[in-house]
Amino acid sequence: MKKNIFLIVILCIAAYSAHAQKPTYLEMLANQPKWVDSVFKKLNRREKIAQMFFVRAHTNLGQKYTDSVGLVVKKEQLGGVIFFQGGPVRQARATNAYQKVSHVPLIVANDGEWGLGMRLDSTISFPYQMTLGAIQNTDLIYRMGQEVAKDFKRMGMQMNLAPDADINNNPKNPVINYRSFGENKYNVATKTGAYMKGMQDGGLLTTLKHFPGHGDTDVDSHYDLPQLTFTAARLDSLEMYPFRELIKQGASGVMIAHMNIPSLDNTPNLPSTLSKPIVTGILKQRLGFKGLIISDAMDMKGVVKYFKNGEADLLGIIAGNDILELSENSDRAITLVRKAVRQGRIDMKAIDESVRKILTAKYWAGLGSRDTVVTQGIVAGVNRGTSTALVQELANASVTLLKGKDYIKNMVPIRRTAIISIGVPSVTRFQKEISKGFYNSVYYVLDKDATSTQISNVAREIGAFDQVIVGIHDSRARPGNNIPLNAGVKNFIKELSTKNTVFSLFANPYNLSALPGLENSKGLIVAYQKEDYMQVSAAAVINNRLVPKGKLPVSILPNYKFGDGL
Repeated sequence: MKKNIFLIVILCIAAYSAHAQKPTYLEMLANQPKWVDSVFKKLNRREKIAQMFFVRAHTNLGQKYTDSVGLVVKKEQLGGVIFFQGGPVRQARATNAYQKVSHVPLIVANDGEWGLGMRLDSTISFPYQMTLGAIQNTDLIYRMGQEVAKDFKRMGMQMNLAPDADINNNPKNPVINYRSFGENKYNVATKTGAYMKGMQDGGLLTTLKHFPGHGDTDVDSHYDLPQLTFTAARLDSLEMYPFRELIKQGASGVMIAHMNIPSLDNTPNLPSTLSKPIVTGILKQRLGFKGLIISDAMDMKGVVKYFKNGEADLLGIIAGNDILELSENSDRAITLVRKAVRQGRIDMKAIDESVRKILTAKYWAGLGSRDTVVTQGIVAGVNRGTSTALVQELANASVTLLKGKDYIKNMVPIRRTAIISIGVPSVTRFQKEISKGFYNSVYYVLDKDATSTQISNVAREIGAFDQVIVGIHDSRARPGNNIPLNAGVKNFIKELSTKNTVFSLFANPYNLSALPGLENSKGLIVAYQKEDYMQVSAAAVINNRLVPKGKLPVSILPNYKFGDGL
């Protein structure tokens, strides 16, 4: 018996040591495994170039579409696949099919900034980065990264095109906004680093985006080319700060943004993705980044508007990108790159270096040995109780009290209390949770387009109540600016703010600027997004069961500053 126990202890120590001694991706790059050499030597020139291209895949567009992607993978032998919308079982089956026809194992990636739920149905969504930016305990964000890594690995994926390291210092930003940890470069770097480390320690390749910083734009690069007119000094000290710090901390990948930045490269209409001075000169040489450099999607208007017919792909390779994702036509692009090599426009040594980086990434992520994604139990496998519990922990840690600490503490549970949800068509989880602490309460609901008659009826009835608690809900799928409430509803909110009313905002905090009067209310909680877990957290604060510790990750002038929170 003692002998068996001794053997178990020895095996456990050995297993722990093996895990602890696993090199990082960057360490492995410096001492590439034999597998990389053996695969590299079998590739001809076209096959090497093909490793640099990742194709788009969906599993919600029917089997015909799924099969067409498989034919592209089989014919062109590309380096990877990036999945977008679909479901976990369908994606697992497609992954197995694509890996089966690929001579070199594919890197399978997903754009999952808030986990699998960003793209896949029947999976868990963690809070948005803006919400996480309010959290003061970064260990929670590290743990989130580890949970995301488990989900990705269970799905047979090796790379997450996340986290977002942009500093959202433009409240009107239409493309980053709630995807950022906030406006403060130190807060962004710290939170991004925790998320990145959690994923990488979980064996997942990560991608900091969107270098050199997409946070201060008012143009969406999916539809046009944004221009950053800031000085090189400003970009270096602010936008690039999180990237520089996290490169020092071992980031495995960086994604390049599609932005025209004259102070860094004055070539007219040239996106940063295609700029050698930015990709090679700044990122690789000045910042010393050794990991994978990945373009933003090469089918976005921000990159192909001025560089058509495959020229964008070619310039992306010349600029120094290792991986081009979602080329409009990868077969055409590979042909153009081969021609450029023959013409001397591209040094084949640079391509070889990129291919070795990609192959090393594949080996590091576990693709050195073939494996099949087990579809049985996969939905349960990516819906673990530990993840659901962590989501609620993150919500509890983010909820931010801006006003009314003492007032809320002194609210009386037995007094007549009106609990109103505004912006939604029916009773909410917030109301149900609040009523657990306020026994003499009545629910009211006003939809975002409520009529003047509906508003006046509610206003008349709540006059008889001692206490009023209001949830303001953004009904949209994503928490953007310009919360969709009509003028009458907004005016009602303003009137309520002059009475004994406590508000909770289940929306992007930037919407505070569109709801004047809240700064005069008896109590104000920011809960960042509409999901039930945020409603549970806000209700717990009002019911005095949760001490709010969140701090605003952005400023909403003139009333609220970064770091506010009681």
